[in-house]
Amino acid sequence: MSRNVKYIVLHCTDTSPLASMEAIKRYWKEHNKWERPGYHYIIKSNGEVVKLLNENLVSNGVLGFNQQCINIAYIGGKTKEGKHADTRTPQQEDAMYELIMWIKERHPNAELKGHCEFPNQGGRTCPNFDVKEWQKNYIPSVVRENPDQEEDEE
Repeated sequence: MSRNVKYIVLHCTDTSPLASMEAIKRYWKEHNKWERPGYHYIIKSNGEVVKLLNENLVSNGVLGFNQQCINIAYIGGKTKEGKHADTRTPQQEDAMYELIMWIKERHPNAELKGHCEFPNQGGRTCPNFDVKEWQKNYIPSVVRENPDQEEDEE
């Protein structure tokens, strides 16, 4: 069964960048009483992407819009002092970009949005950066070669 995905939504976990996956999952289960994860994918500070939920299932990322969303979060979003901030590492940004491109191959019409861009989300600032500006200005720090492109050596 395939869902009609209208949005690819970016989130932060609203935690320290040092928060563990176990602590985040425990919070969802114990505090939020969620059966399923908040996101389909989560990106660790080293850029490792962890799939938490099959894309055909609904996660808990955006209240009122979850049926239409694939949710991606980076671990972080808060400084040591507890202030909301874009705490993404270059590795997280690269992984986020690549993950978005991979999802867009399957859902080319899905719109990229930040969690805070949806109505009735309790005044959230998540993902703590302007998604449209980032999308417009982002340049991958690592340029990967296209494996389908052959070089002419003559």
